[in-house]
Amino acid sequence: MRSTLIFLTSAFLCASGQQIYDVFTTTWDRSSLFTYTNLSPNPINFQSGVTAGDAVIDISPDTVYQTMDGFGATLTDSSAKLMYNLKNAAWQNYWDLLGYLFDIADGKTSAGLSALRIPIGASDFSDSVYSWDDTSGDTSLSQFNINSVPSYVWTVLADIVSVQPSIKLYILPWSPPGWMKDSGSMKGGSLQSQYFNTYANYLLKAVQAFNSKGYSVYAMSLQAPNEAIIGQTLRGLLDNNGFSKVKLIGYEHNWINTDYPMDVIGKAGSSFAGVSFHCYEGAVGAQTTFHNAFPSAEVHFTECSGTLGTDWWTDIKWDMDNLVIGAPQNWARTVMNWALALDASGDPKLPGTDSCGGPGCRGMVTISDTTWSVNQEFYTLAQGSRAILPKDAGGPWGQRIGSSVSGSLSWALRVNAFVTKRSSSSDWLRYSIVVLNWNDNSGGSWNPQPVSATINFKGVTAAYTFPVGVTTLWWYGAP
Repeated sequence: MRSTLIFLTSAFLCASGQQIYDVFTTTWDRSSLFTYTNLSPNPINFQSGVTAGDAVIDISPDTVYQTMDGFGATLTDSSAKLMYNLKNAAWQNYWDLLGYLFDIADGKTSAGLSALRIPIGASDFSDSVYSWDDTSGDTSLSQFNINSVPSYVWTVLADIVSVQPSIKLYILPWSPPGWMKDSGSMKGGSLQSQYFNTYANYLLKAVQAFNSKGYSVYAMSLQAPNEAIIGQTLRGLLDNNGFSKVKLIGYEHNWINTDYPMDVIGKAGSSFAGVSFHCYEGAVGAQTTFHNAFPSAEVHFTECSGTLGTDWWTDIKWDMDNLVIGAPQNWARTVMNWALALDASGDPKLPGTDSCGGPGCRGMVTISDTTWSVNQEFYTLAQGSRAILPKDAGGPWGQRIGSSVSGSLSWALRVNAFVTKRSSSSDWLRYSIVVLNWNDNSGGSWNPQPVSATINFKGVTAAYTFPVGVTTLWWYGAP
């Protein structure tokens, strides 16, 4: 399913001017599904005198916002189990899947997912409840054991990293060990205050465990009340043990509540890099509410799940509006889905869990014995991811820049724009836009219509007609 593409070099672009050659498209009718088109030998030129379209996209390259960390999902135990079984049953299919998901090399038709969330202990998608130290009262954590994790998790993680060595690992527990909680169980209850320091050390040991296996942790969430207190202790432990670069991310919950994350950063902002949000209650604008209160704190978006049985195109529109376009426009540096892979029934899952309710959760990937397929969540994240990946191996990641839409059909397009800088200061920068055309209804009747648009950039204009669906395209401009 992958191929290597001949994307245009900067030297050629300097000679030929600002032109659009590279386009990825996912359409409402699925006639295109993350489909790459190279417009050579007839690229779209940026030039003067172009008549304004029904929608006018203005790019403001000098208005630069946050650097993106990337798009991704969560490697749950269940995801790893299905993927490991696929590896054993159909080796080539497995490696094709990993490449399609994670290869960030320039010139590939892969999504280039660059953020991976990994539970510390059991989650809703595990065979059983477990932590990394289930010995009651073990305040010295002498029984801490990373081999509590099913071995297939480490196998799949190693394979993912072999495809994408720079992937950013976000780790977090779904619960402290049950013996630290007033319920005595990982299901329900709250962390007891006498174990605050023990829990901080437990999380330190988790970072050390990943490090012992050769993985650098990019960020960690605490998933506990009194995060400000525990976070300050953990920050000191991390710094004193050689992990000062590990980011602490607070909150990890829904858009509906901004008071709690503001309280955490207000009390312990020097210990936390920022906070993260989920999609299940509230609205994405909560991220901007938080950002306005703490503009120097990072915003991450780390969980949303599709539900089995929902409408494909409706899901695409919602995910683009709220997550792939909406979350970065509201300051998110990451956009991540819930389970990376599940089967067609939303399994395997923890016995008794009600995650996603009756229909069940939909993974980004559906795995069935020897085959795999990707779902709507893949297409939305892939379209967003391709806009922010480095042009140069090991080079800078995309930054969000200013964009706006005007014209008679301005309402029909949702647009986000990015600039990707280069390893060499003399190389042309890459400018990308991700566009949702949701013009699918006229007078209350189903009537999907393309939108003739113009893109204004540094005094010149390009014309492009956006089909109903999602389009990612890019061009290059002088530094």
